[in-house]
Amino acid sequence: MKSVFKICVLGILLFSAGFAKAQAPKFGHIDLQALIQVMPERATAEKQFIAYQKELEDALGIMQKEFQTKYMEYASNRDSLSETVRKMKEEDLNAMNERIQTYQSSASQQLQTKQGELLKPVFDKADKAVKAVGAEKGLIYVFDMSSRVILYNSKESTDLLPAVKAKLGIQ
Repeated sequence: MKSVFKICVLGILLFSAGFAKAQAPKFGHIDLQALIQVMPERATAEKQFIAYQKELEDALGIMQKEFQTKYMEYASNRDSLSETVRKMKEEDLNAMNERIQTYQSSASQQLQTKQGELLKPVFDKADKAVKAVGAEKGLIYVFDMSSRVILYNSKESTDLLPAVKAKLGIQ
């Protein structure tokens, strides 16, 4: 009876060890930045961003050129202007300079917003593909290697970059 009990306990232990091995957590990793860099949508978004940036820079250039022209005119005629006219021109130049500074600040914020708008669909598509491949491979965690937070990467972690690129049709 004791030997039957020992065999049963041994069988249960072996069975549970095999079950634990079968259910071992599976990890994956991907360099998300490397994926984003090869996505064609990123290149399209980048072209749109550069065009928008150029548009804002061109407007700023026009404003700065107008300021320079008015300043040079003021500087060359300053001594011949009456006190009242000189003050009016100085106030006009100061106001124009403030508008330029306000525009620069606004343009910087607009560029950040535009970049976010253009890249959000790219990141969403990459995220969706990573989640799909992770689910297909039965992974419970997928780590982003581009964030450089991972301190150790064992051979048991699956690199998803090739599979995600394939899922997105990228070579």
